[in-house]
Amino acid sequence: MDPEQRLRELKIDLGQVSSPVANYVNAVRTGNLLFLSGKGPRTGADGKRPRGKVGREYTVEQAYQHARSVGIDLLAVMKAELGSLARVKRVVKVLGMVNSVPEFEDPPKVINGCSDLFVEVFGDRGRHARSAVGMAALPMGIPVEIECVVEVA
Repeated sequence: MDPEQRLRELKIDLGQVSSPVANYVNAVRTGNLLFLSGKGPRTGADGKRPRGKVGREYTVEQAYQHARSVGIDLLAVMKAELGSLARVKRVVKVLGMVNSVPEFEDPPKVINGCSDLFVEVFGDRGRHARSAVGMAALPMGIPVEIECVVEVA
C-alpha cells in the first residue's frame, strides 16, 4: 500500500507543517527511529486553535476529529522529514493526551481519531503501541496533544 496514494484516495491534504511553538524541533531521527514532537489540533477556519476540555466544551466525537487532525499534522511532519511517507516502515508508538474534565474516562476513544487514521493510511504498518491519558491541562488550552515514534527505512 502506497501511503501517499492512500491519502489521495481519502481526499486528505497534508497542507503545511505547523511550526513548533517553543524552542524545539518537529522531529528528531536517531538510527532508524523518528521521534515526533507533540502536536495539537490544526487551526480552524477562523485562524484559531481549538481550546477547551473534553467532557465540557467538546464531546468524544468532536475530540476524535481533533485527534484525527493532529494525526494529519503528524503525517505532514513525517513527509517533511523523510521526503516520502513510503519510507515509514511502521508506526511504533503513539502517546495521546486529552485535556479533559476529571471524571472523563474515555481518552482512548478520543485518540482513536489519530490511530484510525494511521491504519487507514499505512494499513497494518500503522498499527502501534499506544498510551491514551487524560490531563488536567494542555498547552494553550488545546483539547488534544499527540506525539509518536515511527520506524523508518
